[in-house]
Amino acid sequence: MAVRTTSRTTGDTKTRILDAAEDIFVDLGFEAMSLRQITSRADVNLAAVNYHFGSKEALIHAMLARRLDRLNEERLALLDRFDAQLGPRLTCEHVLGAMFIPALRLSRDPHAGGRAFLKLLGRAYTDPSAFIHDFLNRHYASVAERFFDAFQRALPHLPREELGWRLHFAIGALSGVLAGTDTDNLLAEFSQGRSMNDLQLIARLASLMVAALKAPLQDPAQLNAFAAVLGEAADGSDAAAGISACGALDRQPRSDGGMDSGAPSQPAAATRPVVTQAPTQARQTH
Repeated sequence: MAVRTTSRTTGDTKTRILDAAEDIFVDLGFEAMSLRQITSRADVNLAAVNYHFGSKEALIHAMLARRLDRLNEERLALLDRFDAQLGPRLTCEHVLGAMFIPALRLSRDPHAGGRAFLKLLGRAYTDPSAFIHDFLNRHYASVAERFFDAFQRALPHLPREELGWRLHFAIGALSGVLAGTDTDNLLAEFSQGRSMNDLQLIARLASLMVAALKAPLQDPAQLNAFAAVLGEAADGSDAAAGISACGALDRQPRSDGGMDSGAPSQPAAATRPVVTQAPTQARQTH
């Protein structure tokens, strides 16, 4: 369970309901949580939820907006500052910094959720509910576009589609780590007992993201060879299906320098975690 640093002794009923919904959302996800659980955790009755929010959906909207609105305002402000200072010298590291630094700052603010904030961020961008996806895509599309455009300027060698896929995979991995319930145990195992704080953890993840984002474009022949290996490892019809699915990797260069494939041409779904992320076209700037 996420550890909340804010006090529950406050008499603010609305805040108690939001805090309870946040804790349960982090632990269970949208589909598994119920108003009964929320009212029990907040020590209020259903009439109080209806009075302040009207429905479970409206409550979850308010819960997410309470954290993500401020996060994305601070992200955009930092990205604007980097843009003004660096212009064409803006790097991939600066764009990632604009995504991560505000999140870390808020995770140290008890009034913004404290350490539980990162768990919320991870859950928001890994929750499988279409309701959560739709909310993030609808409310933070402009933030995601802004960060995607910044990544494009910092990584001009990548076609738009390729950049979308790389951001989708990289930020999705980060969101999964933030949302994971066993992260502390894994850290203890991998670090051999040495402590690692949130800043060190995200710095390590960000370094891997930078390497993945900056990597040269893949050779289609190498991708097809790997696809063949995967197909041979499958059995019977699974092998045929695997080879068929991987056929999209056999891409031909387009005149605009991109690569034809069956992957989506728009980055909206691929970079949604940018909103976070999170956190955050996300598609959260996970």
